[in-house]
Amino acid sequence: MSRKKKLVLSVVAGALAAGGVVATMATGNAAAPDVVCKGSTVTLSGEAGPPAASSGTFPVGTKLKVTNLDNGQATTVTVNGPSGSCVLLNNAAFEKVREPGKNLIRRARVERVAGAGQAPPPAAGAAAPTAVQAPPATGEVVCQGSTVTLSGEAGPPAASSGTFPVGTKLKVTNLDNGQATTVTVNGPSGSCALLNNAAFEKVREPGKNLIRRARIERVG
Repeated sequence: MSRKKKLVLSVVAGALAAGGVVATMATGNAAAPDVVCKGSTVTLSGEAGPPAASSGTFPVGTKLKVTNLDNGQATTVTVNGPSGSCVLLNNAAFEKVREPGKNLIRRARVERVAGAGQAPPPAAGAAAPTAVQAPPATGEVVCQGSTVTLSGEAGPPAASSGTFPVGTKLKVTNLDNGQATTVTVNGPSGSCALLNNAAFEKVREPGKNLIRRARIERVG
C-alpha cells in the first residue's frame, strides 16, 4: 500500500469530511424572511407608550420588524391596534429607526417575524385588493376608518396616497375640532391619505400627530 496519505473529501447532507474531521457547511435552507408592506412608507402616529405599531393590514399581536434602509437601523414591534397604514410606528418605536429631523421613512423594509399569520382575507364577495383602487365618485366619503398622520415633508399643503393617483383632490376634516383642508395628492405612500406638514397644520390639534376621527372626501 502506498505511503502517500489519502485525502478523501466527501460532501454528504451539507457536511465536509477531510482526514476524519467533519465540518458542517451551511446548506442555504434557512427560511426566507416574510417581507410585507412592499413599497410602503413608514411614519409615526405621535402616540406615547413603549415601542409598538398599528396596522390596517395585520391583526393585533402580529410582530413586525421595520428596517430603515437609509441608516440600517431596525426595530421589532407588536401590532397593538388598527390604523390607516400597513404599519404605523408610535413615537418610541420610530425613534429607534428615524433619521434626525425626519418623520417619514421612504425606504423601509418590513418583515413579519411572528404572530397572527397572513393578512386578513377580504370579506365574502369583496373584490380582490389592487395597488391603486378605482376612485369612487366625486364627493363620496373615502378611506373610511383610516387614521391620518403627517409625513414630515415640507412644501405647500399636499398629500400622498397608496389608494389614489397623483392629481386627486381630497378634503380632510378632523372631526375632533372641525378643521378641514383640501389637498392634492402629489405622490405615493403607504397610507390612504398622508398629509405633509403644511396640510397637517391646518387640521391638527395642538401637540397631536395623529387624527383618529377623520373624514376624507374625494372632491376632484
